[in-house]
Amino acid sequence: MQLLIKNVSKTYSNSVEALKNVSLDIGNGMFGLLGPNGAGKSTLMRTIAGLQELDKGSITVGSIDVVKDKQELRKILGYLPQEFGLYPKVNALELFDHLAVMKGIANKKERIELAESLLSQTNLWKYRNRKLGTFSGGMKQRFGIAQALIGNPKLIIVDEPTAGLDPTERNRFHNLLSEIGENVIVILSTHIVEDVSDLCSNMAIIKEGEVKIIGEPIALIKDLTKQVWMGFVDKKDFKNISETHQVISSKLSTGKVQIRVLSDSEPITGFTEVQPEIEDLYFATINDLDTESNK
Repeated sequence: MQLLIKNVSKTYSNSVEALKNVSLDIGNGMFGLLGPNGAGKSTLMRTIAGLQELDKGSITVGSIDVVKDKQELRKILGYLPQEFGLYPKVNALELFDHLAVMKGIANKKERIELAESLLSQTNLWKYRNRKLGTFSGGMKQRFGIAQALIGNPKLIIVDEPTAGLDPTERNRFHNLLSEIGENVIVILSTHIVEDVSDLCSNMAIIKEGEVKIIGEPIALIKDLTKQVWMGFVDKKDFKNISETHQVISSKLSTGKVQIRVLSDSEPITGFTEVQPEIEDLYFATINDLDTESNK
């Protein structure tokens, strides 16, 4: 199955252009949509899910037109939005059963079997009688995935699923997503670079409503024709260096500023050439750095 997004644009009533002529062709597997907060990721996810109208363009999933066939779309869609609300005084099994009914599963026995299967898959079956208000952030996200899998969806959308999770929960969530994403389309919308580098075989970077780059992560990294250099500078020198060099990223380390720089040759004495990473590609893209070599 293919998800085809063609020339999609969306402008809100306050004149903010959330999406600008977005086109993507997404097949089975994990696809990462990477971008900063406010880039248009959630708008695009809601539009694909049929929850928001587009102004221009088209979206199809297989033979389903997302705009015209919302009821058919819901039959194949699993969706975990960025803000997934839970009833705190209801236990996990009760809410799962309710959501399964809403998904059209009328047979009680079938719902119980499905609950056991999906809550076990997400490591929540043993907590099925616990009130959802007592769940940790990671447990809530795993419940969100469990409900998104009701009905064997062919398209699964997860919007910022690991934001706020601790490293253990993030790893558990990554493992769960990787298992799910083998035979269906899974779109992972996130601003966390590690989510995409760990999970996705294809990706796109979006900024200010526009798709800037699309392709396989490894191939995109290889397209960085300039070298990436890393070194440490004093805090007092950083401002001047950031104005005279193509600084990709920076962070404080051992009292100094560790920076990564794009350059054809050694930019600063003592800097070391390093292997480029997806994070370098991401920051270079959203900061509009010139990645083309002058050699």
